[in-house]
Amino acid sequence: MFKARILVVEDDRDIRTVLMDQLRLDGFETVGASTGQEVLENFSSISPDLIILDLKLPDIDGLVVCQEVRKRSDIPIIIVSARDSLPDKIRGLEVGADDYVTKPFEYLELEARIRACLRRRQASSSATEPIDLGKLKIYRQKRMIEVNGRSVKLTKKEFELLSLFLENKGKVLSREYLSSHLWHKKEVYPWSRALDVHIRRLRKKIEPDPANPKYILTHAGVGYRFSTGKVD
Repeated sequence: MFKARILVVEDDRDIRTVLMDQLRLDGFETVGASTGQEVLENFSSISPDLIILDLKLPDIDGLVVCQEVRKRSDIPIIIVSARDSLPDKIRGLEVGADDYVTKPFEYLELEARIRACLRRRQASSSATEPIDLGKLKIYRQKRMIEVNGRSVKLTKKEFELLSLFLENKGKVLSREYLSSHLWHKKEVYPWSRALDVHIRRLRKKIEPDPANPKYILTHAGVGYRFSTGKVD
């Protein structure tokens, strides 16, 4: 099971120890640092998934540490500081922090912010990874696909149709459902064959054999289902 590793940067030993203990009880791995130099020198070897960063450090201002870390990585950084003025908060976010919590704080609020940052990070990472279906690879964020290693262009509607299938993989989607999500009522009539045309064009671009589809499967009298089984 994945455990996020959190680097707690806090020069007050008591605060750092208590916070690390609470985080471990909630299932996180923790590493502590009391100076900015420790963070910058050991960042690669620690390889944290998130940083909790105090601004008042004995050697380097926390804002500088945040700025330097952001040059190396896009991992979430939550500033935890007694500096509670609006300019301080704005400056913290401008140099790369994902969130800003003022001291004193409730641990449960900090934990909720940590989990929210990690969820956003995970969602962002997942979006950049291709969906690998063997001969077909789908890059959602780039809005492109590869078939047999070759880039294939999809029209806007074709990609919207493919995205609908991916969001509902394994489910049989009715013709009415697909049409209502792809076009406004004024754009398509009940007897329109627009959906059939787009299904046919999409199959032609992604299927090894469009006449015997492996991805977009027809359920007669109902609609279509997208299969995510790899095709070799």
